Amino acid sequence: MSINETIATVVADDHWGPWRESGPWHDGGGPPAFWPIFPILWFLVIAAIITAVVLYNRRRVAEGPRRAGEARLAERYAAGEIDENEYRLRRDVLREKPAKPGGTTKD
Repeated sequence: MSINETIATVVADDHWGPWRESGPWHDGGGPPAFWPIFPILWFLVIAAIITAVVLYNRRRVAEGPRRAGEARLAERYAAGEIDENEYRLRRDVLREKPAKPGGTTKD
């Protein structure tokens, strides 16, 4: 049997996929009932990656001014403009979490 006869036989049989009459879906009536799970799963994976990137960038941008302040404070300490106690005190103030707006205050 030559290669041409083999190709002609394969093309003539035409059992190449579910879109043909002899495919696996035509015997059972259609695709399996759980087929929507896979596109939904991929959507959730992509959404989780996008959410993680956005949250990471927000945190990094929010911490930018504090890090810049700490860097300037470290420069002043290294230059000898402030002593160790003042450096630690100011650094602790910079690292404090800001009060939430609208919170109650005690008088």
